[in-house]
Amino acid sequence: MTMIHLTPWDLALAAALVLLLAGMSWWLRLGVERRILIAAARSTIQLMLVGLVLKILFSQTHLALIGLMSMVMLSAAGFEVMQRQKRRYRGIWSYGIGAFSMFLSSFTVIFLALTVVIRVDPWFEPQYLIPLLGMMLGNTMNGVAIALDSLTRQAWEARGQIEARLLAGGSWERAIEDIRRDALRSGLIPIVNAMGTAGLVSLPGMMTGQILAGSPPLEAAKYQLLIMFLLSGGTGLGSVAAVWLGSKRLFDRRERLRLDRLRIA
Repeated sequence: MTMIHLTPWDLALAAALVLLLAGMSWWLRLGVERRILIAAARSTIQLMLVGLVLKILFSQTHLALIGLMSMVMLSAAGFEVMQRQKRRYRGIWSYGIGAFSMFLSSFTVIFLALTVVIRVDPWFEPQYLIPLLGMMLGNTMNGVAIALDSLTRQAWEARGQIEARLLAGGSWERAIEDIRRDALRSGLIPIVNAMGTAGLVSLPGMMTGQILAGSPPLEAAKYQLLIMFLLSGGTGLGSVAAVWLGSKRLFDRRERLRLDRLRIA
């Protein structure tokens, strides 16, 4: 089976649906038509640029260029995590907690997958590294963003309860224990739902792409299972790291609650 190549006209026909959606927003006075068009334009430019960059990377396995691309992806993901927080940490912490958590989890899981599971030679082969890292960062980003937002929101709402526990002699970890647990649960819900409905409600992205490219469906299913397992591990590790760092930042060395370290975005 040969791959069917898309022409600019094919993409234009699909883009008409976006214009239709923007028109519906204008007609119904939803006020999001501008955001829809800007998002569509951004995705078009970003994906085409990434396609050109990956074409260059795939033609030469250069570790420095691949590392630079990976850092750009991580930086963008860290910025998105920061932007999704209603109550952000002040200073570099607003960006650093999310970026470090995703670096720690995503890069570790991807390195283990490429060296132990898939056994790519060399392990930084861009054809495998960049797509896997992109999927890992995208899903981990969602989990970390949701977990951090839940943590800061609940800590603000339950500040009286937290301070009462501290006055009763409890440690900062015990004082915020239930909030951290809820935040972690919230961060894991998206990936758990995705695994639970994969194959039954929807065909996930990688499996769909491989089938469209002509891969045997069973082989595509195996790769999708691998990706789902990697994503669950990466999202879990990233969420745990983010919640631990975030909750630690909410207290000082004397274990006092420091909500002044947060600001409303």
